This record gives sequence, structure tokens and C-alpha cells, in this order.
Amino acid sequence: MTANGWLQIFVFFAAVFLVTKPLGVFMSRVYDRKKTFMDPVWRPIERLIYKLTGVDEQHEMRWTEYAFAMLCFSLVPMIVLYAIERVQQWLPWNPQKLGAVATDLAFNTAASFTTNTNWQAYTPEVTMSYFTQMAGLAYHNFTSAAVGIALAIAVIRGIARREQDTIGNFWVDMTRTMLWVLLPACLVISMVFVSQGVIQNLKPYVTTEMVDAQTVPVTGADGKTTTQVVKEQVIPQGPVASQEAIKIFGTNGGGFFYANSAHPYENPTPLTNFLQLVMIFAIPAGLTYTLGRMTGSQKHGWAVWGAMAVLFAAGVVCAYSAEARGNPLLLGVDQTASAQQPGGNMEGKEVRFGITNSALYATVTTDASCGAVNAMHDSFTPLGGMVPLVNIMLGEVVFGGVGSGLYGMIVFVILAVFIAGLMVGRTPEYLGKKIEAYDVKMAMLSVLIFPLVILTFTAISVVSAKFGTPSISNPGPHGLSQVLYAYTSGTGNNGSAFAGFNGNTLWYNTTIGFTTLFGRFFAVIPILAIAGSLARKKFVPESAGTFPVTTPLFSSLLVFVVLIVSALTFFPALSLGAILEHLLMHAGKVF
Repeated sequence: MTANGWLQIFVFFAAVFLVTKPLGVFMSRVYDRKKTFMDPVWRPIERLIYKLTGVDEQHEMRWTEYAFAMLCFSLVPMIVLYAIERVQQWLPWNPQKLGAVATDLAFNTAASFTTNTNWQAYTPEVTMSYFTQMAGLAYHNFTSAAVGIALAIAVIRGIARREQDTIGNFWVDMTRTMLWVLLPACLVISMVFVSQGVIQNLKPYVTTEMVDAQTVPVTGADGKTTTQVVKEQVIPQGPVASQEAIKIFGTNGGGFFYANSAHPYENPTPLTNFLQLVMIFAIPAGLTYTLGRMTGSQKHGWAVWGAMAVLFAAGVVCAYSAEARGNPLLLGVDQTASAQQPGGNMEGKEVRFGITNSALYATVTTDASCGAVNAMHDSFTPLGGMVPLVNIMLGEVVFGGVGSGLYGMIVFVILAVFIAGLMVGRTPEYLGKKIEAYDVKMAMLSVLIFPLVILTFTAISVVSAKFGTPSISNPGPHGLSQVLYAYTSGTGNNGSAFAGFNGNTLWYNTTIGFTTLFGRFFAVIPILAIAGSLARKKFVPESAGTFPVTTPLFSSLLVFVVLIVSALTFFPALSLGAILEHLLMHAGKVF
């Protein structure tokens, strides 16, 4: 650990703090339909879209209608994406003549990109054509992000409204998200990325002669391994910058290349790395300010932001410390057990980013449901790799994904207020609304879906020698972490993975595909039910017994509720995986 490293982390977090208010104010004006500087450009286009699609922008929806519209909008494009993958060999913009995507992999990818997960069990360069990347995957990067933001706004309206049955119009929220928030920012960001060296073209792949020929092992059809001298290298091309912008800003995470943001064509410079980090947190942080502004309690918005900030700080300190210290079996000059690994743990990391930015990126991308990576989490130390895993297990509410982080945190807010009410022996209140049994039941239903799906599929996979364990590259506790991370990432709609894990099998493609759908839709429907319930409630004035939700005490209680719920649920699995691996490492055994 160095002073320079801590300074970089501080500068990043200061940048997130600075963008929170202006972006939050802008989004509140967009969704309250107040005038913005973009109206002269986008308002005529918005009206045209409604006219062509038959949407009545004045129509308000109950939570059930809002949920139904969201499900229909998600299902139809998912089927279209699956079809595109299966017939991409006959579609345009396929200079490499790539064939159809396998059935199970096509389902997994369609479900993954529809749910903002972007889990990639394939190598994009040799699997997806330019057309599939642009018309299929990039399209879902925009729409899945827009769905998440729209759902968060609907939940905020439910909190803010009094004695109303409606929480907004899904089609209007989606349209305004695309036109006012996502498209303008991504157009600008794409140009900045291009200026830094991120490529944007439709050229065929380039074959170039290598400076130094390499001898590589080749296994023939007879199973025998021989050596072959390789003198040429194929360098993939493609429309990268346009997809990179929405991949990051929409917390999607699916890379154009297999190496994701560790690839120099996706993330070439320290500036692009810094911009990506800030962009991942920008909308989730801004939405906390939007929450405060739309509900009329700006201090509450900052209290939620503060709880998220504390959880982020804890994660990045642990990850950076573990990676900077490295493996104790690779000791310094004094050869004592307390010595640090010289230079820290650089395995699986890009030299141009180093330990600080690798640990920071891993923390940020798993705090948010992004999944983009600039280092391979499988190569982190046990505790360093546990931080991304725990971040997802928390429900990715540490700023979280666009929209999903905020409405996920609202669930924990409901639970925190409920617990506070039990402590003082009165009906809990949240911003003038009484929290009753129905609200708590829906909150618990949303919370319990997450561990149920993760732990069930993980347990089945780690006991099956036929279809589960063969995908593990490192047996033992690290292998358990690989499987646990895969299902946690899928259910949490994150999409990152322990890089040594092979998820491209019939079992994992199918089950992880379903977990992405469970994690997105089974969790959000109870949350919309809470929004509808809160919107119908009467306003209750504050009294001496009301627990304030605008103070550091509330932020502290919220942090502890998030930690306790996840710790009680996942600690046994973590004990058998990352924690055991850490103890064995100090005992002299690695995996």
C-alpha cells in the first residue's frame, strides 16, 4: 500500500461525490417532467415516439400494470436476441463468417443481457458477429439499464405520493431515460473513448506478423500433443467505443472482447480507466439525490448515500490491503511470515493499472451490478477475491446498478425502519408512511429469493461430478468460491466471474441463465408491490416517537442491517471457501 494508491482512491471517490448532486437534480427534473436544457432536442422526438407507438403519456399505471408492461418489454426483445444469435451466420456485418451460437449459450446470453447481467460464457471475438454485438447486445445494454432506472423512479414515486393508486407510466419512464439520460451521455463518452484509442470500425480482423515467433502446444484429433510455431497473430476489430460507453454507464459490464476492460482496445489509458470507474457509480450515486429531491427529504437521500459510502470504503480498504500485501508464501528479503510479497500480488493484473486500480475496479464493479473487469478476480488473494464476492452477496446495494442499487437499498431501508420500530415498541414510519406487515413481507420475499437461488444451485453443482465440478479449475475451497461466485454473479445480475471457471457447459449455461431471470424479475416484483402499497398510504406527521431517517444513526443502522442479513445467510459458504483458503494459505498450502 502506498500514499499514491490511497490518493487515487480518494480522488475517484471525490469525483463520485461531485457528480452526485448535478446528475441527481437533472434526473429529478426529467422524471418530474420539468423543463431541462435538452427539451428542445428530445421533446419533439418523444412526442413522435408516443404517436407512433400509441402511448398515452398522461396515463398513469398501478404497480401491477407497471410490472406487466416491464415483463412484456423484457420478454419480447429477449426472444429476438436469441433468434439473432441463432441465425447470425446469415445476417450482415459478419466479416469473420461466424456461425450460429449454440442453443444453450444463446439462451444464457439472451437472458443475461436482458437482465443487465451480461454474463459471458463465451469468447466474443470468435462467437458474436458485429451485427449481433450492435443490434442485439448493445441494444439490450441500453434497454436493460433503462428498465432498472425506470423501476427505481417508480419506487421513489411510491414513497413520495400520498393516497394514490398509481406510480407512473412505464413507457414514459423508459422513453425519457433513453432520450434524456443514456443516449446523450453515451454519445459524448464514446467520442472521448475514441480519442483515447478505443476502436470503432466494421473492418475484418487484422492478421499481423509477430515480432517474436512462439512455440505453442497443439492437441490433435488422436489426443496426441505436438508443438507448433506461430508467426502470425489475428487482431480483432469492431465497433467497440459505442458499446463500451453504455456497457459502463449503464452498469452492464459485457465486454466486446473476452479480456473486457483489461483489453487495450476497450480500456487503453489511465484516463479511460478513471472515467470508467466514475461512470459506473455516476447514475447510482445520482439516484440517491433524486430520491431525496422527489420525496422532499434531501437529508434522507444523503443518509442513504452515506451508508453506501461506508460499505464501499470498507470493501476497497480490504481489497487493496489484501492485494498490496500479496501471498505470504512469496516473502520479502527478511523471509519472515510477516513480510509482504515484493510488489504485492500482480498475478492476473495489467501492469498499466497496477494493484491500486485493479483492486478499486474490482470493488466498484461488484458494488454496482456492472461486471466489467480490468483484472482477473480468480487471481486475487483469497481475501482480495472475497471482497467482490461479498459485494454481490450484499445485494449490490453499495450504490449498485443503475436503478437496481437504489430499489434494492430501499428494501433494506424498510427492514431498518421496521427494526427501529420494534426497538421503541411502535408502528414504524418511513417518510410519513406507516410500514405495515404487508410491506415487511414483500421486503423479506425480495431478500430471501437471492440466497435461495444462489445456495441451491451452488450446492447441486459442487456435489455433482458429472456436470458441476468438471468446470472447476482449482479444486478445494477455491473451487467452491468459483462455483459460488458464478451463481452469485448471475443471480445478482453482476456478470463478472472468477476467470478460471468454465461456465460454457449445458448445465451452467442453462442454470445461470435462469438465475439471472430469477434475480431480476422475482426480486423486483415484490419491490413494486411495496411501491404501490406506499403510494396508497396516508401521510402521518412526525412525532416524538418517529425514528428519523436523515441522521448518521440511521445510516449506521442501515449499514448493520445490510451486513447482518448477508452475513447470517452467506457466512457458512464463505467460511468453507475464501476464508478457509486464506487460513490454509498462511499454513503453507495454496490452490
